[in-house]
Amino acid sequence: MHTFLSVLHVIVGLFLILVVLLQAGKGAAMGASLGSAGSQAMFGSSGAGNFLTKLTTGAAIIFMVTSLSLAVVSSKTDQDSVITDVEETTEQSPPAAKEELPKE
Repeated sequence: MHTFLSVLHVIVGLFLILVVLLQAGKGAAMGASLGSAGSQAMFGSSGAGNFLTKLTTGAAIIFMVTSLSLAVVSSKTDQDSVITDVEETTEQSPPAAKEELPKE
């Protein structure tokens, strides 16, 4: 489940970037990038602006849902610390007693 959500999240993120870059900035004409007559025929009488706005909104909602889902799935998995595993496997022995050298 985690892998599926991660792959879906990356795909939706890349799609969201693409859709945002396709939108025209303030004052820019869509006709310059897509062709004025072709864009009206392809996206209907309202033009590409409304279609791309709805597409961006939908992609953003899906992106947020996958983000929240990944956070929930990640928090529910049992994760042990590596440090506790090392402490359990290596028993600490008391320091060895110092042997006294015979005095001469």
